[in-house]
Amino acid sequence: MKDRTLTLSTAPTPRTCLHALALLLALVGCNEQLDAGSNRLHGLLPVDERSPVIITNDGAYDNWGGEYAVLLANGGGAPLAGIIVSASPAWPDIDTNIIGWRRLVKAARQSGLHGIPNPTTSINARLVMPTSGKVEDTQPNGSEGAWQIVNLSAQLALPYRPVVVATGGSLTDVADAYLLDPSVVDRVVVVSSLGALTAPGAAMGVPNGEMDTWADLIVATRFRYVQVSAFYDELADVPDSRLSELPANALGDWMRAKQPKILQMAVASDQVSLLAASLPGFATAVQSVSVGPTPTSSSNAGPELTLAASGSDLLVTGSAGALASARLWELLLTPSTFSK
Repeated sequence: MKDRTLTLSTAPTPRTCLHALALLLALVGCNEQLDAGSNRLHGLLPVDERSPVIITNDGAYDNWGGEYAVLLANGGGAPLAGIIVSASPAWPDIDTNIIGWRRLVKAARQSGLHGIPNPTTSINARLVMPTSGKVEDTQPNGSEGAWQIVNLSAQLALPYRPVVVATGGSLTDVADAYLLDPSVVDRVVVVSSLGALTAPGAAMGVPNGEMDTWADLIVATRFRYVQVSAFYDELADVPDSRLSELPANALGDWMRAKQPKILQMAVASDQVSLLAASLPGFATAVQSVSVGPTPTSSSNAGPELTLAASGSDLLVTGSAGALASARLWELLLTPSTFSK
């Protein structure tokens, strides 16, 4: 964990040491065998498709993140440990949001998919920077989503295989989890669909980073943090021309009904966080970054991430959208995916 002030310590910390170890394993691999198999990572990130994943999001209709999650969990991908649903300025009605996610889960289960948890409703408020400016003086929300991150990571994380929290909305619940239990950072890697690439690195801003800038700072400085700012056109995942190919089951029906509602936002697709963490080969370029200036509590932009060889966070700058789409259809068209 980093020094518990806004001034980052220059001494090695457990967080930076674990990050360095993960990078070393990703680069050179290892022949040692651990309890669950080889510790060689698949891909460029410190997690892969064997790491249990908790997804956090708001609306159920603007991207295919939930569909990817339930299908990958039944097709050799990441076990789906939790689904946390909150509200946001774009999706302010928490009841509509949770109903949508429950309908997706119901359709997945009716189609024969297994290991799909019930969605958790999380009521949270934007975190406020304390007058002291110290992260640890922040008043926590104690939200259901934050407690689920704390509790599930305590149950499922292994020393060599942390739990992934894949975010497609604000980082409020993740930061809140740290305020409730600082040791959560030893069990979790946060992978976020967030922000935009810039000349020096990336901004923790639109999309998603503008929702809670103080939470951005907490997550980027306390957790092992991976920002995915390499988006692709999610409309290409399920185009009109392929609607007739969707499976004749409840999930296929759900996707057919949802497809016209998918937001036409080629520059922002929330599913990239899950895909970067759980689909080997999706993240094609990754850079180390360091965290820049601290935002004020009223700021609409979080910290800047600056490319730095010694940086303790990671930035995904390239992604393979075609690979993701191909895997989605492979799972949809393989009957064994939906075995009872």
